[in-house]
Amino acid sequence: MFPPVFVLTAVAGGTALGAAALASARWPYRSPGAAILLWQALGLSWGLAAVGALAALGAVPGRYGVAGSALSSAVNAVRSATALGFGAPVLIAVARLLVLTASAALFVLLIWVLVAASATVLVARRRHRALLSLLAHGDPKVPGALVVDHPAAAAYCVPGLRSAIVISAGTLDLLDSAELAAVLAHERAHLRARHDLVLLPFCALGRAFPRARLARQAQVTVALLVEMLADDRALRQQPARELATALLRVGSSGAGLAPSGALAAVGTADAEVAARVARLLTPQARLSLAAQALVCCTAVLLVAVPVTLLLFSF
Repeated sequence: MFPPVFVLTAVAGGTALGAAALASARWPYRSPGAAILLWQALGLSWGLAAVGALAALGAVPGRYGVAGSALSSAVNAVRSATALGFGAPVLIAVARLLVLTASAALFVLLIWVLVAASATVLVARRRHRALLSLLAHGDPKVPGALVVDHPAAAAYCVPGLRSAIVISAGTLDLLDSAELAAVLAHERAHLRARHDLVLLPFCALGRAFPRARLARQAQVTVALLVEMLADDRALRQQPARELATALLRVGSSGAGLAPSGALAAVGTADAEVAARVARLLTPQARLSLAAQALVCCTAVLLVAVPVTLLLFSF
């Protein structure tokens, strides 16, 4: 049987390679929900495997698991320093302690950026709701939404316990009633499914590793898949053509006005808008049930392997 450190290292490296391959794949456009599940599994598996691999690398056999191993390493370091001077045993023990410290630091970093990102989003949403209470008003053209008197076209939702859909006056002037209904259906899909919670871990990962290309790519890719998933939900109520023309008109008139913590109907990247419009106007068949089941089983396996090793190997 392979030592846990080898398996966890292989899982961490494999999930990174898998994420790079998934970012360039096109099948996720056919079934964005299954692809998002796989992205979540890849991210969680990488975090568990990376932390666990460092912990396993620094651990030595001890009675009390990882904590006991760290303590044993410290004791051995002191004994070696006293009896032998700064020889190989001391260096090995210090190296183990450093690796265990790196494991703890990575774990704390991942938790901290997730908490910090959540707090930032909550503060931004509270401030924006306060502004909306002063500046926004209702309009019979968009029942259930708030209208802000701004000439640029914008449409977004503010998730949370007091969720809101916000439409600019420029959007009301730009879109007809059918297109407005399609945009509203899209935003309601975001709110009902709480897509903001799907995006939050990937935003936190991007903050933790701001220079990592793969982390940025994962955040952008999942954000696009979330928009496609909301498009699919909106199509249950509105025709595809109305939503596609709304995306084109709002995108070409200068979208990207959504505040932090909100989900906009149209992002800032023209390529993303083009991909969504092409998908709406020339739809492809969804993945078969067997393929979706395979994706789900893969996601479960990706998480189960590091969790099992962490629970039963130390």
